[in-house]
Amino acid sequence: MKFGGTSVANIDKIKNVAEIVKKELNEHKLIVVLSAMAGETNKLQKYLDAIDSEFPLENDLVLTSGEQVTIGLLSSILNKKNIKAMPLLGWQIPIITDDNYENAKILNIDKNLINSYFQKYNVLVLAGFQGVNKKGHITSLGRGGSDTTAVAIASAVNAERCDIYTDVEGVYTSDPNLVNKAKKIPKVSFEEMLEMSSMGAKVLHTRSVELAMKNNLTLQVLSSLTKKKGTYILDEKNLIEKEIVSGVSYSKNESKITISGIPDKPGISAKIFGLMTQSNINVDMIVQNISQDGVFANITFTVPSKDHDFVKSIIEDNKKLIKYKSLQTNKSISKISVIGMGMMSQSGVAEKMFKTLANNSINILAISTSEIKISVLIDEKYTNIAVKSLHDVYNL
Repeated sequence: MKFGGTSVANIDKIKNVAEIVKKELNEHKLIVVLSAMAGETNKLQKYLDAIDSEFPLENDLVLTSGEQVTIGLLSSILNKKNIKAMPLLGWQIPIITDDNYENAKILNIDKNLINSYFQKYNVLVLAGFQGVNKKGHITSLGRGGSDTTAVAIASAVNAERCDIYTDVEGVYTSDPNLVNKAKKIPKVSFEEMLEMSSMGAKVLHTRSVELAMKNNLTLQVLSSLTKKKGTYILDEKNLIEKEIVSGVSYSKNESKITISGIPDKPGISAKIFGLMTQSNINVDMIVQNISQDGVFANITFTVPSKDHDFVKSIIEDNKKLIKYKSLQTNKSISKISVIGMGMMSQSGVAEKMFKTLANNSINILAISTSEIKISVLIDEKYTNIAVKSLHDVYNL
C-alpha cells in the first residue's frame, strides 16, 4: 500500500491511514510506503534554493528527510494500536540505487531482509522516494519517486497487488476538473496508463507504471478518503473488452521548437538531438518536412516548457554546427491525446479526432501517433474546448 502526500498531510490523515492499514491487516501482512506530508518536499527545496546549494549529495539528504517524519508517526500510531509495525528508511532495506543523485535508478532490493522483518512484524512502514548508492550515500528517486518505491518493493517481494492511495478515486476518462462528464475507468491496461501518465494525466508517475508493466504487477489507484474501489491497472490480456478510446488527456507544459532551413543531408537530425541528449532534455513529438526543392528541411519538436529557454540557447549557440536559417519557438501550446487499446483493431479514430477539431475551428500544429495513441499540438487557448468536444465525440 502506498500513500501519497495528500493522504498523510497532517496527523488526522495519518490516523486515517492507520485505520485503513488496520482493516487490510485482517487478510495480509503489509508493506506500507509513505510520501512526505503534502508540500513538505517543496518546502525543503526552498531551503536549498535559499542557500543556492549546488551539491547533489547534500540536496538529496535534505529532500528525503520528509518521509522520515511520516513513517515514524504512522509506525508509532500503529504500535499504539498493538499492531507490530517497523519503520524503515531506504538505506535500511536497502534499496540500492545508482549514483544519479536527485533522479536515481533502483539497481537492487534485498527481499530476504524484508522477509526476515516479517517474522517479527506485521506491518513494515517504508520511506518512499529514497535509496542508497554503493558508496553509502542517500539518493532520491526524483519527483513521484514514492510510486516507484512502492512498485519496486512490491515487485521484489512478489506481492499480489500494489494499491496506490491518493486524493482521487481512480483513473478517469479525462481530467474531472476540466470535463464534468468524466467517468472513473474500472480497469485499464499498463500500455494505456503509460500513455495517459506520459501525456499529462497526473494520477501515477510514468516510471512506476513502466516498472509494474515490466514485472506484470497489478496496480490499483484509489482514494484514501472514500471506501470505494479504484481503477485496476493490469495486463491487457486480463481485459475482456478493449475500449476503442479509453481516455482523452492533455498537457499544457509543452513548448514547440521549429528549426527552419536546415540542409537536407544525413546526420543533421542526429546533431540536433545529440545536443538535446547531452543536456538531458526530454524530446517528445518530432515532425520533419522537406522543402519542395529537396535542398532544405524544417524540423519541429516539443520539449517540456521548463526547458524552453535552455533549448533555445543551445540551438542558437550551435548555429554553425546545425547550419539553419531561422528558429521559431512557441510556449503557448497544448498537446491533446486520445488513447485506447481498441485503436489497434478499429479504424476511424483519427478521422473523428481531426473532424471534431476542424468543426471547432482548431488548427493542428503537429501530429504524432502510436498503435494506441494519437497526439496533436494545438494553441493552448483551445485546450478546454478540444478536450471536452473529443470526450463527447468518443462517448466517454
